[in-house]
Amino acid sequence: MSEVVLTQENFEAEVLKSDKPVLIDFWAEWCMPCKMIGPIVAEIAEVHGDKVKVGKVNVDVHGEIAQRYNIISIPTLLVVKDGEVVNQRVGAGSRKMIEKLIEDYI
Repeated sequence: MSEVVLTQENFEAEVLKSDKPVLIDFWAEWCMPCKMIGPIVAEIAEVHGDKVKVGKVNVDVHGEIAQRYNIISIPTLLVVKDGEVVNQRVGAGSRKMIEKLIEDYI
């Protein structure tokens, strides 16, 4: 399963009403650490896509979503389950660290 590009229009359906946990990657084109973890996040979508949905929010395009979750630094990863933020991480990290964010929820 691949990543979902999250927008203001699809956020409620894809995240808040999702029947499985959602890992959200808040990123921007100019952010080097975001580019470093991008392939890792894509891999997690492929490997764990049956148990977790992976979405990406470009903060330059969809700043209103970033504001809703008080995203100050990027990359920020949020885990949302049943419409609530249940885990988060600010900054780049390893695949193991990112998988640890979701392991209790899948």
